Amino acid sequence: MGGDTSDGGQGRQPGECGHRAVPHPGDIRIEAWAACREHCLAEAVLAMVECFADVTGVRPTAVDRVRLPAASDDDLLAALLDEVIFRLEAYGQVPVDVEADEADGGLDVRLAVAGIADVEITGAVPVAVAWDRLRMRPDPYGWSCAVTVDA
Repeated sequence: MGGDTSDGGQGRQPGECGHRAVPHPGDIRIEAWAACREHCLAEAVLAMVECFADVTGVRPTAVDRVRLPAASDDDLLAALLDEVIFRLEAYGQVPVDVEADEADGGLDVRLAVAGIADVEITGAVPVAVAWDRLRMRPDPYGWSCAVTVDA
């Protein structure tokens, strides 16, 4: 999966994926892009994690599967990020790798996770997904999304 790029996806080519954080007062604003909706959603999770933790070189200690029912693209983005926040708060789990596949309009997600004690915390831990200016949609190169996360 891709990582942070300097152009924010503006000069990307078809099939490329990546993500970045953008300045936003008091919160975390992330953007992600990929060739398909499912990879874009996975990139959004990685972007959110990178805003508060360095998972470089961290090996997962468990693999969890999550099934999100059919919903609008915006709702899937919010639900997936909310699930990651819930697992962080309830179980102390941080995703170090993510895979998502379409499933009857919904989403099947594989989260390779490590314990929060096993990662370096580098920023404010997210607590909620904001609906204001949340977007998930197709674009000329595939899919892109943007969301603000309260920290």
